[in-house]
Amino acid sequence: MKKILLSLIIFLFFVFNFSLHVFAQQYTERNIDQNVEQQLNEKQNNAAIYTNSAYGIVKEINYDYTEKTDNPENISKQIVTVKITTGEFKGKEKLTDNMLTGNPAYEVFLKEGDRVLLALESKSPKPQNINEVDVFITDVKRAGTLYLYSFIFIAFLILIGRKKGLLSLLSIIITVLLIFLIFVPLVLFNISPIFAALIISILSTAATMYLVAGYNSKSHAAVLGTILSLIFASLLSILSIKMAHLTGFMGEESIFLYTQRPDLSFTGILAASMIIAALGALMDVAISISSTINEIHITDKNLTIMELFKSGMNVGRDIIGTMSNTLILVYLGSAMPLVLLSSNIDAGKFFNLNQVAGEILSALVGSISLLACVPLTAIMASYLVKRRKVKEENTKTEETEDDATIS
Repeated sequence: MKKILLSLIIFLFFVFNFSLHVFAQQYTERNIDQNVEQQLNEKQNNAAIYTNSAYGIVKEINYDYTEKTDNPENISKQIVTVKITTGEFKGKEKLTDNMLTGNPAYEVFLKEGDRVLLALESKSPKPQNINEVDVFITDVKRAGTLYLYSFIFIAFLILIGRKKGLLSLLSIIITVLLIFLIFVPLVLFNISPIFAALIISILSTAATMYLVAGYNSKSHAAVLGTILSLIFASLLSILSIKMAHLTGFMGEESIFLYTQRPDLSFTGILAASMIIAALGALMDVAISISSTINEIHITDKNLTIMELFKSGMNVGRDIIGTMSNTLILVYLGSAMPLVLLSSNIDAGKFFNLNQVAGEILSALVGSISLLACVPLTAIMASYLVKRRKVKEENTKTEETEDDATIS
């Protein structure tokens, strides 16, 4: 019954926040409408009137010289025959140029059979045939690979985890929806990114713990331990950003976002990313310690709160080494180009770079929060499981007294 009520609350919550998402999106669009309209007016004389997108497949490739080669460094242009596979011009073929600049970050080297994303433009508002449309290749289609690996992940999760795996999948979906339907619109609505990150992290923690571990004392303890650790992580992130004078611009994505929304707090977004990045590891540590203390209590119900706490701390000491290592390796793996770049830059200058300092501080904030999560969860779990025992004993005593009175 409790799971049904929890599911209903979550469903109603998402309905409410979907409306919030729509409202925030409309607010954002109103804020940038004037700038967009001005840019469109400036380009109206030269811009295409008709614009659309579609998928396509590369049928044939020719080059701007006679000999074919698979070495993109020797090619400046590919002359591509592409067949459109979706939209109103489905089945039509079009010749287009794919320019190669020599910079692999901003170009796509195509091969026959590649599936691609297309941009369709025309000076006619309603083009009647493909000859009136200019076709441009914008990127390679990667959705198929994403679908394949998502299917493999889901299959393994359900096959190995069974019911728990299915509930874990549901908690993952809820977390993703929380980010896109609550965090994103709140930040775009100029709500504090740190506050928004804490809100969705708390909701994600509650949904994950109660769906996977059930509605019980160990879940309560894990939720409380995670929430307290998240608050600690938010304070650490704010302090680290101010002390290190970080700008919040950690890559090209931040710069692109700034061009669209210069009014956003980018230091706040950086702090929010630190909080959300640490969330998964915090939940893992919290539920591991809480479950262990609960099992110890079931085995020996005569143990005191302090004895349970010490047992939880012993387990936590074994966990934090591997979990902190995991968190550091995640950040190092995601920043591998920066790691390789360190060999060509003076060490002092390298560690002083805004992006490098930001990545290091993100890893350290997460690791320190993990360390804090151990005693916080251990004391919560020890207290709650013992309180449950006291309640059960009091209930049994009252029932016994009632039976004696009736007799």
